[in-house]
Amino acid sequence: MRVCPSDAVAVEGERVWIVDEACTRVGLCLPACPHEAIIAVGDATRALEFALSRQAVLILSVESAAWFYPATPEQVVNACYAAGFATVHRGVLGDELVAKQYLDLWAEEEWGRGGTVIRSTCPVIVETIKNQYPELIPYLAPVATPIEAEARYLKALYGADIPIVYAGVCLTEGGDDVDAAITLGELEGILKKRGVRVQDQPLFYSRIPEERRRYWSTAGGLPIELLKEERQSSRRFRKVRGLGALEGIARAVAVDRIELGFVDILPCEGCLDHPLLGPKEELFRRRAIVGATEPPRAPVPVLAEGVEIKVGSAFKIAVNGAAPAAEAVEDILEQIGLAPNGRPWDSGACGYQTCQDFAVAAAQGRTTLKSCPRYLERQAALAQQQAAVDALTGLASFRVLR
Repeated sequence: MRVCPSDAVAVEGERVWIVDEACTRVGLCLPACPHEAIIAVGDATRALEFALSRQAVLILSVESAAWFYPATPEQVVNACYAAGFATVHRGVLGDELVAKQYLDLWAEEEWGRGGTVIRSTCPVIVETIKNQYPELIPYLAPVATPIEAEARYLKALYGADIPIVYAGVCLTEGGDDVDAAITLGELEGILKKRGVRVQDQPLFYSRIPEERRRYWSTAGGLPIELLKEERQSSRRFRKVRGLGALEGIARAVAVDRIELGFVDILPCEGCLDHPLLGPKEELFRRRAIVGATEPPRAPVPVLAEGVEIKVGSAFKIAVNGAAPAAEAVEDILEQIGLAPNGRPWDSGACGYQTCQDFAVAAAQGRTTLKSCPRYLERQAALAQQQAAVDALTGLASFRVLR
């Protein structure tokens, strides 16, 4: 409960579950659960069916090099071909498409010279803004995620009926443009079911590999030209990390009317920092592994000529009608009571930052008053007072005399 930024973990008695409509797929709950009771589940069965058809195109994320290490990228790609995937792409083309779109919009719209634009290539950021900071939706860059862009590109290249499977760490990055999204762990499971051992594959490509070089992009889809042009201290370009920064951005933009320029915001330090890939302290190790597999940059664009797709994206402002009744929230707050200074306790012992947040969650059925220590303390004091006097005779009980 404490680590979930979207309050999607619900507790009732001994039962714990995740509220799907509130979950933004950040993944912080996976390493935080001491019982390893939370797992990330993708479309593994559907992906296996596509592999058996031997027609599916696999988008294998760059982070796979760190997941399958010490196996080499050549062995991993060969294993995917042996499992039945018709073509294996490496997730670079989507970065290239998105980077080119950002460059075009940076020049046409003069981003950074006025106003505020928020990077939209991370679905976690987009979903958090939709659910918690709808006032920031108009400021999201109208650009799809790299996997969405690559899936559209591959369907335009191979045909609209070709199934696209994405294997990576962020299952929502492909959206509706991919036919199946699986974790790298699930891909490893598919390889085992198909009787394919990555370590037994040749150390050289068994087929001519798909494009892995970059021309415009860096990992994640930002243009390298933009990063070289704008330094960290630039007022036109701001690098921000962590979901907690969204509250300050919302205040600056919607209340204080401050123009922030282009805001490069991610919930973590890139996909290699995703909880599914391992502990945070191993981030630099993973970066070193993936960096060692990065080929030299291409001297010319790597995208095929004549293939035109829409890389743009639109974000609807949805009305959330699931808010609890104000009377129910006030009733719960009244049962909790106030601190001696007349203010809410806001101790955080219940797993929520404030009593107001707890009351809203309780009114929505995501938690109960049994999780509130202050409420339990009041109930214990009340029970002690009631036990001091006999309810039938009104006389003091032995507890008072003792």
